[in-house]
Amino acid sequence: MLEKEIRKALSGYPEILYGFADLSCSPWKESYPSALVLASPYGGQLAPDDYTEERFEQGIQSAKCRLETVEAEIEQILQKHQVKYWFPPAAQENETELRALFSFKSAAARAGIGWFGKNDVIITERYGPRVRLSAVLINGIFAYGEPVTEGRCPEDCTKCIDICPCKALKNQQWSIEKDRSEIIDYQKCNQMRSAFIQKLSRKHVCGLCMAVCPFGRPESRNGS
Repeated sequence: MLEKEIRKALSGYPEILYGFADLSCSPWKESYPSALVLASPYGGQLAPDDYTEERFEQGIQSAKCRLETVEAEIEQILQKHQVKYWFPPAAQENETELRALFSFKSAAARAGIGWFGKNDVIITERYGPRVRLSAVLINGIFAYGEPVTEGRCPEDCTKCIDICPCKALKNQQWSIEKDRSEIIDYQKCNQMRSAFIQKLSRKHVCGLCMAVCPFGRPESRNGS
């Protein structure tokens, strides 16, 4: 009944991708054996020829607001059913490890929403990497998506590697066994983004590797 009600609520947001992830192999399995993962597209679905950092930030905020609306509706359902749940924060815990308390990206792959690209960002068939992720951990069992365990980027595609301004990407295809350090130098990426804090009052959001990705483009979906 709970799952049916959640899915019915999400049917009202056809632009949002979602799936349930099995957390039985995660540190959260005792309290929360499942996660509902959401992926909201950025506004505009930026391309390299019209990309600006400002527009990308606006797209992020638009997707964030959309997710907050959906999360509020899901929370009401969970409260009605008196189910234990937790919305983990998206922010990284510290500037040393640069890891969040809960990995939305790993959960998205487990839920079958997408795979890690060569830019270490989740890539979806529908929108490419131009999505914002969210998740709620739930004390319940659901019909899970088919986990994605291998990257699906073309071996000869290096668009994101070539465009990276700080050359942090290592041109490595992702698989579930690989650590992110094999794909990206996160410290190098973070140093470049952090250099803009004084100017922008926040880190530079740099989405060039997402803007250039061919996955999720209208022409790709049409097979041209």
